[in-house]
Amino acid sequence: MKITFALAAFTATVSASAPVFAADIVFSSWGGTTQDAQKSAWADKFTEKTGIKVLQDGPTDYGKIKAMVEAKGVTWDVVDVEGDYAAQAGKGGMLEKLDFSVIDKSKLDPRFVTDYSVGSFYYSFVIGCNADAVDTCPKTWADLFDTAKFPGKRTFYKWSAPGVIEAALLADGVPADKLYPLDLDRAFKKLDTIKLDIVWWSGGAQSQQLLASAEAPFGSVWNGRMTALKSSGVNAETSWEQNITAADSLVVPKGAKNKDAAMQFIALATSAQAQADMATATGYAPINVDAAKLMDPEVAKTLPDQQKASQVNADMKYWADNRDAIGERWYAWQAK
Repeated sequence: MKITFALAAFTATVSASAPVFAADIVFSSWGGTTQDAQKSAWADKFTEKTGIKVLQDGPTDYGKIKAMVEAKGVTWDVVDVEGDYAAQAGKGGMLEKLDFSVIDKSKLDPRFVTDYSVGSFYYSFVIGCNADAVDTCPKTWADLFDTAKFPGKRTFYKWSAPGVIEAALLADGVPADKLYPLDLDRAFKKLDTIKLDIVWWSGGAQSQQLLASAEAPFGSVWNGRMTALKSSGVNAETSWEQNITAADSLVVPKGAKNKDAAMQFIALATSAQAQADMATATGYAPINVDAAKLMDPEVAKTLPDQQKASQVNADMKYWADNRDAIGERWYAWQAK
């Protein structure tokens, strides 16, 4: 997941009595409530366990990772990235291979495990709506693309990534099992029909603000942001109809200075309890298969992994193989 606002670095609290076994490590993620939860569920617990401070940085920036690796000046030790980027960057020599003698992958959802990455959490693009700002909330992707039935501004993710193109094709009647390879001509033709009514969000916090203020009272957003919005007191309504799943991954950039500690951090972050704590705080699904058993059943049943009736799984391999070509066309279309 990607944002463009700056995030000030801060240092995780560490017990004064905890011994320091290694240098501080730096964890970069997407900011906002998601990174707050990662700090609480993962970084603080890691510091308590090992004495190693975890400095928070961000936002995750793929251009910065490339520049650091090529300059042999890597300052990030563990980074939360989008799953399709992880697959592409691993093949491209940008990442360290993970040490699975330290990280126990036997309990991790195999969909999100590669030689270079493991899942961080997985989420769904859902149709979110501020129910107090409209007469009726859209329930389907076709509704969200229907400006006659649902007039006004709507919000979508700004960046080239799984989600929006799939939503456009589903709205245009493409069956879920026929989405790939993506028909880009058809998708952009459908997107043209609402282009003037789109307000783009570049980060999760912005999507919440757009819905809460009713600047764009409905749109395609990450499910966890709807959880946070509802918790803030907004009358937030979520439609899971054909929710589109994607995942974030944890990676170690090639040449990271604290590789051993980075592996230990990922091992803790992907443990059952850490994943359960993260899922409870965010509404995103855990990638450790034992995590749900440690959660309140009422919370667990609200997560994306329990919304499978019409769920659509974004094809991460397809996106990894076609990421650059899709991105070139996406940004050219936005700029028109």
